[in-house]
Amino acid sequence: MTDPTEDIPSVDYVEGSGIPIRGNDIDTDQIIPARFMKVVTFDGLGEFAFFDLRFDDEDNEKDHPFNEERFQDSNVMVVNANFGCGSSREHAPQALMRWGIDAIIGESFAEIFAGNCLALGIPTVTADHETINALQQWVDDNPDGEIEVDVRAETVTYGDNEVNVSVDRAQREALVEGNWDTTALMKANQNAIEETASQLPYLDQTRSDLEADD
Repeated sequence: MTDPTEDIPSVDYVEGSGIPIRGNDIDTDQIIPARFMKVVTFDGLGEFAFFDLRFDDEDNEKDHPFNEERFQDSNVMVVNANFGCGSSREHAPQALMRWGIDAIIGESFAEIFAGNCLALGIPTVTADHETINALQQWVDDNPDGEIEVDVRAETVTYGDNEVNVSVDRAQREALVEGNWDTTALMKANQNAIEETASQLPYLDQTRSDLEADD
């Protein structure tokens, strides 16, 4: 029998350079303004990440890390508390992923935002305020410096430092075991899903009602 997770990569380790996004309670509307959500697919959303924080009304650049040349190849974002709060729009992590973000380290995350990140294979790991502040300052001073996020071991390594971080247990298991992509899992288990559905009496009634309407 084919393993349904064999085509879903495990995400137990992410490495790359960092980008610091400072500020508490950065909500999903700041991450991706609502006017950019009128799209058929998520393609191209990356260029609009943090748009209103990056540009003024005349599209002139503001001071923001996403505009800085030194961070353009970064893929590990370091944030503060309650990141991703507000509405539950899945476009927010989609925009960050398409900008190039592969992992996010922060003080805390809104639960739905973290869940939407998990659905994309993006770890959201947490540490205390002092640890995050120190990491953000190190990233500012070392924009090309390497950060290693070990999801399995729950550690972050940068420079000469290794710090303990926390990863939600369910998220860690899903990422490490490679079963975070629910869409791929459903496709892989399509026969089992159809078999289960065929045994549900209320679905049979729904089909009969639809056929009668035809």
